Amino acid sequence: MKSYSIALIPGDGIGRDVTGATWTVLETVAKRSGFALTGTEFPWSCRFFKEAGRMMPENGIETLRSFDAILLGAVGWPSEVPDSVSLHGLLLPIRKAFVQYANIRPHRLLPGVTGPLRAESFDILCIRENTEGEYSGAGGRVHQATLDEVAVETSIFTRAGVERILRFGFEQARARRGKLASVTKSNAQKYSMVFWDEITRKLAAEYTDVEVMSYHVDALAARMIMAPESLDVVVASNLFGDILTDIGAAIQGGLGYAASANINPDRSAPSMFEPVHGSAPDIAHLGIANPIAAIWSGAMMLDHLGETDAASRVMKALEATTTRGIGTLAGKDRTDAITAAVVAALT
Repeated sequence: MKSYSIALIPGDGIGRDVTGATWTVLETVAKRSGFALTGTEFPWSCRFFKEAGRMMPENGIETLRSFDAILLGAVGWPSEVPDSVSLHGLLLPIRKAFVQYANIRPHRLLPGVTGPLRAESFDILCIRENTEGEYSGAGGRVHQATLDEVAVETSIFTRAGVERILRFGFEQARARRGKLASVTKSNAQKYSMVFWDEITRKLAAEYTDVEVMSYHVDALAARMIMAPESLDVVVASNLFGDILTDIGAAIQGGLGYAASANINPDRSAPSMFEPVHGSAPDIAHLGIANPIAAIWSGAMMLDHLGETDAASRVMKALEATTTRGIGTLAGKDRTDAITAAVVAALT
């Protein structure tokens, strides 16, 4: 029997609840599909930081390297640990160390879920550059706490980094409906974003079967709201992709449905799968967190591992669950009830 080793990092707040829910669903579908999942849980979180002074052990990256994939719940507890510490201490180091440069976030309405827009049929795949750009972490502060204080944050765009994420976007568009929206702000950012546009045009000459449109980020944000059905694959830099995918989550019904995958396309290191709703301290421990985004992320993990049939079964179970109205209204159904409904719907 084929077996996969999965690193489980539940993290903080509702991350623990939704990771447990997802693991229940994944173990069930694995048994019914003839393969095994072995999970190893790591307590790395803001609580771990308060005890150890760091978000993960010094050898954390090497510990994770041997796993087939990583399933992350949520990280963050801003009242106790600043987000800038928790993010740069766990999530970003994993993405960068394992070259998970493609952050994939699907945006569509599940059956029975009502979004805020009149549009009922859209299917957008947002691809966010995940390891450089505006989140490179290059910069610093001098003369702190004085009137002369200066803060510098430098965005870094490399030809290799921009070309590989754009090429990944072109390939995804080719496999879907053949439309790619490349997002910049090149009218204002005349170096990095003009550079991005130039590489987009260069690659477009190779992908003549893909219809390519370049948008400024503000125009694309408006299009996601006014005409989401017109979009297929959207590819953007780290910051722009982060913002646009929050719009995507909003139009698909909320963060409870926002799944994501941090992909290492050449599979030289494990990829990481996570919902993007955060740790939600205000509802943590109430048992009402919606696990659908996490379960959807788990389905993306199965697909990445090559278990496409099992991934499809999980997605069909999610759709059957929301069709019944379960998991479609925030706080209406408890986490364990939604999880049980998904498990019951697995064929």
